[in-house]
Amino acid sequence: MQTSFFAAGTILFIILAVISYLIAGAPMAVLSVFGLVLGFTLFHARFGFTSAFRRFVAVGNGEALRAHMVMLAVAITLFAPILYFGVGLFGAEPSGYVSPVGTSVIVGSFLFGIGMQLGNGCASGTLYSIGGGRSSMILVLISFIAGSVIGAWHFEFWTETMPNFEGISLATDTGLGFFGAWVLQMVIFGGVILLTFYVAKKRKSPVMSSLPSSRGIKRIVRGSWPLIAAAVILAVFNALTLMVRGEPWGITGAFALWGSKIAQFIGIDVLSWGYWSGGREIQLEQSVFQDTTSVMNFAVMIGAFMAATAGGVFSFKKKIPLKIALASIIGGLLMGYGARLAFGCNIGAYFGGIASFSVHGWLWMVFGMLGTFAALFIRPLFGLQNPKKDDKFC
Repeated sequence: MQTSFFAAGTILFIILAVISYLIAGAPMAVLSVFGLVLGFTLFHARFGFTSAFRRFVAVGNGEALRAHMVMLAVAITLFAPILYFGVGLFGAEPSGYVSPVGTSVIVGSFLFGIGMQLGNGCASGTLYSIGGGRSSMILVLISFIAGSVIGAWHFEFWTETMPNFEGISLATDTGLGFFGAWVLQMVIFGGVILLTFYVAKKRKSPVMSSLPSSRGIKRIVRGSWPLIAAAVILAVFNALTLMVRGEPWGITGAFALWGSKIAQFIGIDVLSWGYWSGGREIQLEQSVFQDTTSVMNFAVMIGAFMAATAGGVFSFKKKIPLKIALASIIGGLLMGYGARLAFGCNIGAYFGGIASFSVHGWLWMVFGMLGTFAALFIRPLFGLQNPKKDDKFC
């Protein structure tokens, strides 16, 4: 354990929790704890969305994708009664992420799929990789924020000018009800799991390499954690987030907020953009510590940092190869722009959308996969390697 770094992370989190409590009250402090757990979990399991999509598309390895299906199955099982009965804490009224279906999601998720493969990390991956000390992800985050601002600027065009349909909830807009929608999605999850086994057998895919791990009770603190265990924890804490803040876990809305605040500071009239209307504009006047997504993002990074230092693997390299830097910048821009168009990222749209029984979450998954496929032809231009069928591990 890197004791001094771990202690610094603990102090940093306490400061975050206290500031959140003083500025926004107990619910915000609770959400900061949730963010800490999410970051700790993401890092200790190296729970990837980017790598899961890439492994499956490139060589047919579906181990991580199966963990996604377990995570989603647990999430909808918890989300269904919360949304149906309106079970909230601290006065919150839970509402899922059900967003429009159409051009905006298709284009946005496709661009995000390309971007996360170039940046070597999705939205959650960017945060926990920064916490773990990967220097290139700082470039990804900066460009992610910039892309989010551009996406917010163009938001009206993609959502109002281009063809889109209203959001569709499998639970409330189809006549299935929550139980029927739960059964339908569980069948789909099972189908995806069976598909991953079929594809793996047909393509003779390499297996995922094992992470170094502590033994016994030390494993809880020092890692690494099994993917399935992490999948359950992520689902449980997403459900708890829904109960406390009234919405599922999200990440990229904060990036648009941070970037738009900076743009406003230098004189850009962001309030004239359609994105910053309908009640969102008040966020630009408030402290970021009053924004639940921002506080949880800060806590995710701290949680990942503490996990990395607890495992003794935190390392920060200053030098970034030029091609990797370019890929990081382009990837971040595409993810930021795509996330605004698609009403979220791998967490808000894919995880949160499907958990909320929204069709747009499934659409995001399909076109995120297609973007990943396209990116496999682009990655080598930046010196990024793709998994190969003759690899022993991927």
